[in-house]
Amino acid sequence: MKRTFKNYVLMCTTFGLLMTNISFGQNTDTMKHTHKIKEHIWTQDEAEVKTTIEQFLIVAGNYNLDAMAKMMAHKANLGITRLKDNKWTTKTMLFDDYFTAAKNRRNLPYYEPVNQYTIHVSEGQLAFVKADAILYNFGVPIKHNIDYFTLIRENDDWKFVNISFTSTRLLPNDMIYDPIIFAKSYAQAWCSQNPEFVALFFAEDASLNINNGDAAVGRTAIAKDAKAFMDAFPDMTVRMDKLLTTPKGTEFHWTLTGTNTGPNGTGKKVKISGFELWQLDAKGLIKESKGNFDAEEYNRQLKYGAED
Repeated sequence: MKRTFKNYVLMCTTFGLLMTNISFGQNTDTMKHTHKIKEHIWTQDEAEVKTTIEQFLIVAGNYNLDAMAKMMAHKANLGITRLKDNKWTTKTMLFDDYFTAAKNRRNLPYYEPVNQYTIHVSEGQLAFVKADAILYNFGVPIKHNIDYFTLIRENDDWKFVNISFTSTRLLPNDMIYDPIIFAKSYAQAWCSQNPEFVALFFAEDASLNINNGDAAVGRTAIAKDAKAFMDAFPDMTVRMDKLLTTPKGTEFHWTLTGTNTGPNGTGKKVKISGFELWQLDAKGLIKESKGNFDAEEYNRQLKYGAED
């Protein structure tokens, strides 16, 4: 199970790290909040710690509480300091208490790319990390977070001992929708095993049509379609390959990877690529999506498996 979990979160991590072919231009006013990582040559320990944090930010943004819990050391704790109404508020708790509270409230997915890391590793056993990040909701930057992570090596794995952060809400003029971040956040939601999170990227009356089949209309129906894929592929990951602007709309190109171990599954690995043609509404949510992939190749892989 340990190896399966590590492979799952590592595969999810890749969608945010790949160099993508993007046709959208960046707004120069938001460049200070971009997610581009400065080039740096990391030691092996530093690279492992960085990967662990990137894995955590994905499962945290998806509120995958079970996956988060597996990454914690015994009695790991959380410290939060937020600036609100020109006053700083603080809160501390054990992660066990955080998980209990999170299970009993409505959560929304978020995406938190890191702009810059500062990593110190002591004797290969302790790691202290500062991460400068922006938290996005559905493509809109909301908060500037300075995250601090303390990790300890347990056997061959890095575990979190403490996570603390300061959080400052951005000014309205800085809350500019970024279609690239929206698309990456959408891909992350497909990795969540939470179909409702996928549906939230659609307008309430939106439609999703896959390979010219019957359209799913409304968030409930869209979540049902997403759930069918998630049930079929419990380890499913979706990677954004590129985002294109075309005369017909916005093309979101993706690659799905997973093992068909769900109900009545074949146990075969599948890796299939396709795209969705989006029409977006005034808020940047998906109003209409027409999905396309090679159904014949998909069915062949379900029977025989993907080629290595």
